[in-house]
Amino acid sequence: MAVIEVEHLHKRYGQDIAVHDVSFTVEEGEIFGVLGPNGAGKTTTVECLAGLRPTDGGRVSVLGLDPGREREHTALRQVLGVQLQESGLPDKLKVREALDLYASFYRAPADVTGLLTRLGLADKAGTRYKQLSGGQKQRLAIALAMVGNPRAVVLDELTTGLDPHARRTTWELVEQIRDAGVTVLLVTHFMEEAERLCDRVAVIDAGRVVAVDTPAGLAARAGERQRMRFRPSAPLDDALLLALPEVDAVAWHGPQVEISGTGNLVQVVTSLLARRQIVAADLRVEQASLDDAFIALTGQRHAESA
Repeated sequence: MAVIEVEHLHKRYGQDIAVHDVSFTVEEGEIFGVLGPNGAGKTTTVECLAGLRPTDGGRVSVLGLDPGREREHTALRQVLGVQLQESGLPDKLKVREALDLYASFYRAPADVTGLLTRLGLADKAGTRYKQLSGGQKQRLAIALAMVGNPRAVVLDELTTGLDPHARRTTWELVEQIRDAGVTVLLVTHFMEEAERLCDRVAVIDAGRVVAVDTPAGLAARAGERQRMRFRPSAPLDDALLLALPEVDAVAWHGPQVEISGTGNLVQVVTSLLARRQIVAADLRVEQASLDDAFIALTGQRHAESA
């Protein structure tokens, strides 16, 4: 069942078109990613489906409710949790106070004590917002989005600014949310994040959806090219490598050689090395990734994925 349906969504600010004919659906129980470069219209799209901005055209349905209708928007707030890209709390507000305040907005809120424990914030219940680390603030943002016991949750640029450890801890929390039966719409610009978490991804560029698929499916669209990089233990003639039908190019980076090609590239190259008793030290093999698909679809490499 589709939890979120977006059909031909349009949104403009004056003469600037932020979202132009965006369509996608999010199925129950999945983590659905919205991926795209800065200014692509990602945040505007999720703000429209959360009822935070009026649309200028198209249809949006979230859990069968129209966010643009006041009565249905009021009902939507009880079943949809939202964590926005730009959010914050008063510096002196304590963690437990923030959760108690937000819980008071809902008819059937989650148990605040249990939520603090689940999100690793129990020992920070009496800590002021200003004193929290970046990772702790993000965990609190997730807690505030979940305190209403929502059936679906929108998480916008959840891990921006976090160190690698805090980012991976946050990913685990997102997976726990999905495992609890909550549908997740995740806006991100981290390719690794989308590959790790998302069941499907919509790539938005210049206000349009340019592709919807699984991360693996999008990577496959980028082609079957592969790259090998290693340090041979003995001299290796480029001509031997280029004579292999699977090899397209050979480039040297100091003592390391990089070989690009298709098909059974790894197998034929390693067979050649074995016949000549050459060891491939520090061997790395790369295949088409979501990053490659992103570049192919949008024509640019995002700074965070470069």
